[in-house]
Amino acid sequence: MLKTFSLGGVHPAENKISAGKKIEVLPTPAQVSVPISQHIGAPSTPVVKKGDSVKVGQLIAKSSGFVSANIHSPVSGTVFKIDNVLDASGYKRPAIIIKVDGDDEWDESIDRSPELKKDIDLSPEEIIKKVGEAGIVGLGGATFPSHVKLSVPPGKKCDVLILNGVECEPYLTSDHQLMMEKGEEIMVGAKILMKALKVDKCIIGIENNKPDAIEHMNKLAQEYEGITVQPLKVQYPQGGEKQLIDACIGRQVPSGKLPIEVGAVVQNVGTTFAVYEAVQKNKPLFERVVTVTGKSVKSPGNFLARVGTPINDLIEAAGGLPEDTGKIIGGGPMMGKALVSTDVPVTKGSSGVLIMPDEMAHRKQAQPCIRCSKCVSVCPMGLSPYLLMTLSEKGIWDRTEEEQVMDCIECGSCSFTCPSNRPLLDYIRLGKGTVGQIIRSRNK
Repeated sequence: MLKTFSLGGVHPAENKISAGKKIEVLPTPAQVSVPISQHIGAPSTPVVKKGDSVKVGQLIAKSSGFVSANIHSPVSGTVFKIDNVLDASGYKRPAIIIKVDGDDEWDESIDRSPELKKDIDLSPEEIIKKVGEAGIVGLGGATFPSHVKLSVPPGKKCDVLILNGVECEPYLTSDHQLMMEKGEEIMVGAKILMKALKVDKCIIGIENNKPDAIEHMNKLAQEYEGITVQPLKVQYPQGGEKQLIDACIGRQVPSGKLPIEVGAVVQNVGTTFAVYEAVQKNKPLFERVVTVTGKSVKSPGNFLARVGTPINDLIEAAGGLPEDTGKIIGGGPMMGKALVSTDVPVTKGSSGVLIMPDEMAHRKQAQPCIRCSKCVSVCPMGLSPYLLMTLSEKGIWDRTEEEQVMDCIECGSCSFTCPSNRPLLDYIRLGKGTVGQIIRSRNK
């Protein structure tokens, strides 16, 4: 029997339309807008100014704290200005705007050869430093700085690395295709992470709807001591850290705690590939694979895009915007958010662009709660979504905190299963944001 996590979960239609589509390299745009905050934590501080010439891979914004990340130029050209631009959230935020010169001149220190480099020369401390310098963050969507995850706190010990190859969000296939095309590099990346964490065990979790990836990665793993592939039952949101840990090793992360509390560190397979490129090729994180998909999309696919590229360029590469478009979502349908403009830039956290037909893009009219408790039964965190929505709606923040709203992983399972079409996740996100602010101000 296939493993999965023990609490809640749903099974939305998978719609992996772009599965098997080879990764296409997206042409470099004429201009990029590179946000200085593409990660959880403090925004980066620009180290370039208007008129400066930059090369691909050059540092353009430096991390401004431990929980922060460096940002590198994805193109060669001239810094046009530093200004506020629309991001995926719909707000204007600071970004470094670069006019591309067309030469695509890379920093000389980056090894661009296709040769696989297996030997790992750096020490654990040097690996963590290199990952930090390369600006690597979690590419599964959370965008948590990877060097922070690898820095195990004093008194804690990691005994297993878990790689997330689940990609449970409907429609998205970028991780799947990356495993198929860059599996060997991911294996070496796993060994690098194992060395950094000083562990001898790595489990790669892959859902059973990717039999080709399971077979391919399993075959590669035979040559890498300590690495095994764990096929998993298809169950959303298995890509959540706590759910994946439960599924792979049967350990439950306590409320309010991090995976290291149970001796585990989780990294996405895309992040692991980026670690390989940083450590073995000296290549910072300035591009990523993005799925562009939708039922009316002419040529759905997986595209390697530079950070700062307008989302519109991705849409055009997939055949253009369909006439029946009703909504464009950054990410997948469960956790993604509607984009206000196709001019917003690709960031390190851009896993996909989902173009929804008009008939699918509208919410049904919300009805009164019928007390069916379906939202409770599917919540993978054991929360009471109906109650959290009510408390948030009424602004009862102390009780909202008591009911552990901060444990919500915003997976959307509650809204998905609600027969009354209640906007549960919307209100829970409101509650989580407000309670988070209250906690931070209290701890100052």
